[in-house]
Amino acid sequence: MEKKKITFADIAKYTNFSKTTISRYFNDPDSLTIENQETIAKALKDLDYQENKLAKVFANGKSEFVGIIVPNLYLHYYAEMLNQILNTYESFGYKFLIFAGKNNEEAERKYIQELLAYKIEGMVILSHTIPSKELASYGIPIVAIEREDQYVHSVNTDNYMGGVQATSLLLKNQCDILVHINSIVPQNVPAFGRIQGFRDTCTEHGAEYEIIQKDLGHSHQEIHACMTELYGHIQKKYPHQKKGIFLANDTHANSMLNIIFREHGALPEEYRIIGFDDSPASGQAIVPISTVGQQIGKIAREAMEVLVMLMDERKKRRPKPQAELIHKHVTPILIRRETTD
Repeated sequence: MEKKKITFADIAKYTNFSKTTISRYFNDPDSLTIENQETIAKALKDLDYQENKLAKVFANGKSEFVGIIVPNLYLHYYAEMLNQILNTYESFGYKFLIFAGKNNEEAERKYIQELLAYKIEGMVILSHTIPSKELASYGIPIVAIEREDQYVHSVNTDNYMGGVQATSLLLKNQCDILVHINSIVPQNVPAFGRIQGFRDTCTEHGAEYEIIQKDLGHSHQEIHACMTELYGHIQKKYPHQKKGIFLANDTHANSMLNIIFREHGALPEEYRIIGFDDSPASGQAIVPISTVGQQIGKIAREAMEVLVMLMDERKKRRPKPQAELIHKHVTPILIRRETTD
């Protein structure tokens, strides 16, 4: 037989409270005494009450959903960051609606409107296509991760320090030429710090270097083709020199390593490689890759902590306006593996 649905009226009758009091328990529990809250909680257990989440959304407009927009999932960094954000459910109780933007500005605007229609309470944005000024205009709490963040709150890696760490390790490996490979990164994006850290460290030590910035592809096939082309360029331009290659992320580093390994049957002494992220692609590579660890789990948790704080403030009867934007920076950790000495 179908189980009878327990209503607010049933709970009110069981507890001798009014339906208004029961409603306050779900929508404004702090307005009730602890004793009354405990009485209602016991009644819910006794009656085997199952909350109608959808009805609650209609009643108070609070969905307990957070929207997430990532650029893609083929880069290990975004996949792992998403995984770590999802893991915060047990701590904060928020569910997630997720879209992959695929670097399409109009598609992302459509996704945001879709998320807003579901009454999300906040957003975590990792994609780069929509300016932060426009994001701020949507009027809900937003925390950005590793993207331009002038008008929104953010949690980022200290990318400059990471660039210095990676470059310093290649210098300690006594490389003759240092090469940094990255996509075309605007200066207002946090990841530009990797380029600046590389350049400043090379300049400080008088090291010969080259910075290669170009579109590196938007799929594993495109990345492989681009890395094959760049390997040919480096091999031809710097013969008989010990080459230290610093790649912008572990996916690109793993692709470059595979190309070199297939060419030589091993990682030859003339090549040293370091990536960035400490994603599974680095530790599980055919030769474990040295990398700069971004502490992805810590970034994800701190982003959700900031977002939950902002969302909780908005739920108060008299929320305080945010005095200034929050920009947190997480220190990276250098991880030495077999692709460097």
